[in-house]
Amino acid sequence: QVQLVESGGGLVQAGGSLRLSCAASGRTFSIHAMGWFRQAPGKEREFVAAISWSGNSIYYADSVKGRFTISRDNAKNTVYLQMGGLTPEDTAVYYCAARRFRGTYYSTDEYHYWGQGTRVTVSS
Repeated sequence: QVQLVESGGGLVQAGGSLRLSCAASGRTFSIHAMGWFRQAPGKEREFVAAISWSGNSIYYADSVKGRFTISRDNAKNTVYLQMGGLTPEDTAVYYCAARRFRGTYYSTDEYHYWGQGTRVTVSS
């Protein structure tokens, strides 16, 4: 099993920045890649960004490309999501997820472990 704990959410004004962190523990050697997803009120959970554990492969949703940066620190078993140029449309609960195998990086069904989520609210 892998446990994931997110932190760093909060309230920020439009145009501001936040950095989310996701600390992994447990059987971290089994992780192939990690991703960030978000879910706004009344909407389905959507893909935001993903990174392979090696760091060689990185993917972003079109809606965040150029504004968000995903990175990882394997020594700390932690993945980060640096968010900039935030807009009210970025308001959501952000979830960290981990997967054991290669596959469709944007599919929630293919991630095996999930954190509890951290709320990000962007005010206009």
